[in-house]
Amino acid sequence: MQVGLGAHSPHASLRLDQASQRAVVFKTARLRTAQRSQLQSSSFDRRQPRLWRELTTDAATCRRDVLTHAAAEAVQQEMQTGNGAVSEEELTKLIDSTSPHNVQDAVEDLKAYGIEAEDWGKSALSVVVVGASGDLARKKIFPALFALYHEGMLPDYFNIVGYSRSKMTDEEFRDLISENLACRVTAGEDCGVEMEEYLSRCSYVAGQYKSEEDFGKLNTRLDELEKKRGKADRIFYLSIPPAIFTDVAASASAAASSKTGWTRVIVEKPFGRDSESFQQLSKDLYKHLSEEQIYRIDHYLGKELIENLTVLRFANLLFEPLWNRKYIRNVQVIFSENFGTEGRGGYFDQYGIIRDVIQNHLLQILSLFAMEPPVSLDAEDIRNEKVKVLRSMKQVAMADVVVGQYRGRGSKGAGKRLPGYLDDDTVPAGSLCPTFSAVAMFINNARWDGVPFLLKAGKALHSKRAEIRVQFRHVPGNLYKAKMGADLDSATNELVIRIQPNESIYLKINNKVPGLGLSLDTQRLDLSYDQTYKSHLPDAYERLILDVINGDKRLFIRADELEAAWALFTPILKELEETKVAPELYPYGSRGPVGAHYLAAKYGVRWGDVNADDEDA
Repeated sequence: MQVGLGAHSPHASLRLDQASQRAVVFKTARLRTAQRSQLQSSSFDRRQPRLWRELTTDAATCRRDVLTHAAAEAVQQEMQTGNGAVSEEELTKLIDSTSPHNVQDAVEDLKAYGIEAEDWGKSALSVVVVGASGDLARKKIFPALFALYHEGMLPDYFNIVGYSRSKMTDEEFRDLISENLACRVTAGEDCGVEMEEYLSRCSYVAGQYKSEEDFGKLNTRLDELEKKRGKADRIFYLSIPPAIFTDVAASASAAASSKTGWTRVIVEKPFGRDSESFQQLSKDLYKHLSEEQIYRIDHYLGKELIENLTVLRFANLLFEPLWNRKYIRNVQVIFSENFGTEGRGGYFDQYGIIRDVIQNHLLQILSLFAMEPPVSLDAEDIRNEKVKVLRSMKQVAMADVVVGQYRGRGSKGAGKRLPGYLDDDTVPAGSLCPTFSAVAMFINNARWDGVPFLLKAGKALHSKRAEIRVQFRHVPGNLYKAKMGADLDSATNELVIRIQPNESIYLKINNKVPGLGLSLDTQRLDLSYDQTYKSHLPDAYERLILDVINGDKRLFIRADELEAAWALFTPILKELEETKVAPELYPYGSRGPVGAHYLAAKYGVRWGDVNADDEDA
């Protein structure tokens, strides 16, 4: 018989063909979620405004992820049991029990972080991407905005406007950005209609970065797009070199700020080259913007495993008591890429690996990892604790730094040569710019006194990975010491948080090998995200852009954080450049300079990423 959800009594049986099951599952989930939440549209709009409108649409168009993949599988399996018969009441209970994230949860997420609600039923949102023709905008920003649209995370009334010096029409602009749009949320899904809907919201304005007149033209276009709403909020994403941040901030502030709502500005790294240049950049920006308007983005803080870091630590009784010098022997934060500068050496040579990765990405991860429990999940409470960590750290000493630069080598068998850094035509001849660095750092507080934090980053290494490795101390008075061999370090407990790729969290433990004898080996308790959750992990830019829309600054960097971070590294950066320290050469595709291993050994540490059993993790 035909299925109509509203036509069935609570105990009526639903006998569904395979093609109808998914539509019924999703439609039922949406209707039940709407009934449970009893929220007004304006409240729900704060988190998923577009999804609210679809709660009661035809089942064939219900394609958003209110119901998790696991829930859908469970419901379909249940419906196939007993010759495919299941009552609507049973179906509802199953959906309720397997769908952990409903509408109410989405609203509560924002309340937990102390974020004020926004009534998107009355406001328009305009996102202006400055530098719209550049690689970052085309490959990351516009695809991230499309993913948010696809997942129902953008307000009902939104517009996206590209701004750059290149001359092009709206249609040419749409063709340009469409090249990098894909249905990344659900593999194999046809989202051509959604792409067209998204692209119809995108338009383009050409202009100079230092022209208030051109930004005035941009403002006129925005006013036209926003006129159907009484209030307009605007985001300016500065996907441009830092040298012109101030010019754009001045022009946009004077000629294109919202007059009826808020204006927020996303600023990409690098945030200066040292303490002095950062302070000058901040001083210049503050002439046109307040600290509250500035969102300094570090995309690594938007990674799923980084956002999970505070959950892992503060929501599990197991870890917090061990998170100190008494139980932790060392902490390693590792970043490696298996490719070189690939024609971008000219840009990279201006900064080097310490500025490009260690002083921002890795130091931000370290501060989140090591901070004291914040008073609340409010952005300022979290950032206050991060600043305390940075201010408690010792300034980096030359003796605790190793720098390297990759050299070319021939690849095995194929006869193809892997180019060295200096083989890049865009790199100045004889450059001493480091493409690798390892740094030992220390935190002078009661929790971490004496614990070495080893940061390592490099290009053209043997693998691509980013991870945190926590090596615990040896078991005192270990009864099984004789069974562990001479190398106790290889049998130490280790917690590994794999940020990318193959996102996972695993704990190395010592275990008895099954059998009649007594033999020990090291095994993993493994939480692998792709095996456990089987769901799309949002790109870091998706999460961070959504946070800007919501006004959530937890994962953005405050000015005093950067001041403290630059204070740690500016002296050593100046010394390296003034004394012209020659980097240690290492072959393309190797594990990096030998000096990094000597630095670790100096503090009784072995790098965790050199173990063979971690290669496929």
